Amino acid sequence: MAKHKDKDVKTNAMRILEQKKIPYTVHTYDCEEFMDGISMADALGQPHEIVYKTLVTVAKSREHYVFVIPVEAELDLKKAARAVHEKAVEMLPLKELTELTGYVRGGCTCIGMKKQFPVVMDESARKLPKVLVSGGRRGSQMELSPLDLMKAAGGSFADVLE
Repeated sequence: MAKHKDKDVKTNAMRILEQKKIPYTVHTYDCEEFMDGISMADALGQPHEIVYKTLVTVAKSREHYVFVIPVEAELDLKKAARAVHEKAVEMLPLKELTELTGYVRGGCTCIGMKKQFPVVMDESARKLPKVLVSGGRRGSQMELSPLDLMKAAGGSFADVLE
């Protein structure tokens, strides 16, 4: 199942994957403050193409949506809104992230938030055998199949990149 260097690193996201019997591997790195995804990929020696970031948005309807996209990519807000059948979405103000999700910037993942929001992963992930996403805290990444990630998150795939 999961490989842990330290039992203390287990997060809600990891517990959920284990409950669902979804295999994953944990990668840890030293990180006290926020580190962008590209720097984190470099710190782990991982190709940027398999490292994905989690973005939280809010729609005009006040509903929240979570998008999982490559670290080097930008979210196309119009495509994102279409993917979730909204007129428009915008990025959630950073100051609201922790209260809404239970996660801090740099440690946010699409599994195990305080409330389960609709999740959309960019379709580019479908062709990859594995991706790395935040493990639910800074300094921790989970490696798993993108199909398994969306199964655990109850998510779907769509073209949401600029």
